[in-house]
Amino acid sequence: MIRLFKTRLYIVIAAGVLLIFSKNSNAQANKNALKTVIIDAGHGGRDPGARGLISTEAEVALSIALKLGKELEQAFPEINFIYTRKDANLPKGVTDPNLANRIRAEMANEAKGDLFISIHLNATGQKAGGWYQKKIVGYKNKVVYVGKGKTRKKKLIKQPIYQSYYVKNTRIGTETYIWAADRSSAKSENIVLDEEESGEEEPVDDPNNVLDLNSPEAKIRAQLYTKYFFRNSALLAQFVEEEFANAGRKSFGVKQRNHKGIWVLQATGMPSILIETGFITNKEEEEYLVSEAGQQEVVTNIVTAFKRYKEELENPRHLPRNTTGN
Repeated sequence: MIRLFKTRLYIVIAAGVLLIFSKNSNAQANKNALKTVIIDAGHGGRDPGARGLISTEAEVALSIALKLGKELEQAFPEINFIYTRKDANLPKGVTDPNLANRIRAEMANEAKGDLFISIHLNATGQKAGGWYQKKIVGYKNKVVYVGKGKTRKKKLIKQPIYQSYYVKNTRIGTETYIWAADRSSAKSENIVLDEEESGEEEPVDDPNNVLDLNSPEAKIRAQLYTKYFFRNSALLAQFVEEEFANAGRKSFGVKQRNHKGIWVLQATGMPSILIETGFITNKEEEEYLVSEAGQQEVVTNIVTAFKRYKEELENPRHLPRNTTGN
């Protein structure tokens, strides 16, 4: 009987929270939906990231992130843009890359960011530019001796003839990552609920006016925000990849990933994306990403996607058609 009562109570709470969440979401429409945006340049310091023939991921990501921030600041002076790093060092000058990732997330969460954009470059895991391989082009006869002493005798074998040839690292293209759906519980844990975010206008039934973060209501509300953030992350990621494709870049679409390299996406309590702007291990794409013209085009594509995203939040029209790649 008690268990049934609790189940019904949770259903009532869930319905109530959903109603509050819905009202709060509608209230955000037609308003300035983005107040604080975090721009993150991946890697830095003693963590160079992927290496190309003439540059490192940390160097190029920083250059693109700073250009992106400058354009967004000019286009949206009402928005507060926060950078996780503005120089070659890791955030806040730390030397440990793992600690730096925690700092990135802490900076975003403490600022109560509305959006987290991380800039990276991709790599194939093979040598930048290309590499030499060998292939068998024929065989030649070779005499070898087998056995010992009186049993020693000649034997004719076929010895392969090898030829070296150059293999170009041809992988190019963009892809944008969002945190994986199977990490929803981890994302929920990093969502900070305050009075403004909860949409409450009346005092809660608590003498200290403090929301119990372990209560069923708080947990359900965090889960609802998690779904909302997932939807918005997917929406912006889709817009970014569409703009890259429209510019003639090869796009691998929107993908989910949950391993260590993109932990920061699930550690930020807000919509968050990680943009792989191209493959630094491809000679031509690296040259493009290092060039002023190439970086400007990348920035323009992301800014256009950002404008579309902001417009969609403030004047909702549609949901993303495809949220994941293969």
